[in-house]
Amino acid sequence: MTSNYGSQIKCPRCGHDQNSANAIKCEICGALLRKNAVSSVVRTGLALVITGACIGGLYLVATHFIGTNVSNTTNNTILPPSSNVVPSIDISLPNPSVLTMDGSTTMVALVQRLRNAYAQINPNIPTTYGEPNGFPRGSSKGIAALINNSVIMAASSRPLKPQEAQAGISVVAIARDAVAVMVSKNNPFTSGLTQDQLRQIYQGKITNWSQVGGPNVPIKVINRAVSSGTRDFFKSSVLLDQEFAPDSPNFVTVPEDETTGIIRMLGNDGISYATVTQLENQQTVRIVPIDGISPTDKTTIQNGKYPLSRNLYLVIRKQNSPAVKQFIDLALSEQGQQIAQQSGFISLK
Repeated sequence: MTSNYGSQIKCPRCGHDQNSANAIKCEICGALLRKNAVSSVVRTGLALVITGACIGGLYLVATHFIGTNVSNTTNNTILPPSSNVVPSIDISLPNPSVLTMDGSTTMVALVQRLRNAYAQINPNIPTTYGEPNGFPRGSSKGIAALINNSVIMAASSRPLKPQEAQAGISVVAIARDAVAVMVSKNNPFTSGLTQDQLRQIYQGKITNWSQVGGPNVPIKVINRAVSSGTRDFFKSSVLLDQEFAPDSPNFVTVPEDETTGIIRMLGNDGISYATVTQLENQQTVRIVPIDGISPTDKTTIQNGKYPLSRNLYLVIRKQNSPAVKQFIDLALSEQGQQIAQQSGFISLK
């Protein structure tokens, strides 16, 4: 039943207890707060229609219209977008004053667009992305912040590691993406690579471009920051969880998870990797096909033929607030999946 607390009404669906006493719908999930809300609307509407029918001689037509249309209108009113997308989320916690998030740099544009859309749905709860200064710090640090209760939700471009899953958090896939391998457009190497060649390059076993059909020039390998979720995915899928080569003059691990700086470091002999959406419109790099397949063809990501395809996730705790579920439902809704596509990713649907 709907519960009243003084001048406020508790929602029977999501548990939000800050709705005003005069509210008809929950300000969080849109559920009707009073059983007689629909019936009063229906009674009023029915009375008007019957009156109009008597005057116009169209009583039967109007009665049929009410009988088929009132229920449809009610459903559209009380159901929030994708209200049943993630039904198993525990929403027993109260809503926060600010929905704080941290995590993947790959997902910056996607999360920002989702935040903008969320502000239209729930303007009462502002959101942030990147703690403490508004700059996201990468998947691993975002997940760590979630586990340490520094943020309410995280964004990750990789699945959870076993020790993270044991901390009582879980992931919800919201889009698909791919990692692309890049070289400078000025690099004389113009061919593709196999997964095995790429693995050996990042293990330090192939060190010269001539070993993969290029010029007799040492390969400068640029690796992403340790906190990068893209690095973790690359290590898992390309190196099969084996170790990267140690840093050396021709093998550099960047300190910050930032793609623009890596692109500047490529020169004419460098190689690195990033999410394909960060590279597609770059005029100074060439995306290297892997096993003869390029991630610029989105169908190869959607059907999994491109070998470095992956999911993108939101990460949550076991207990959450209605606001968290509302954000996830938005991400998985038709609108949210369109936002994923607008951000350069592949929708799940």
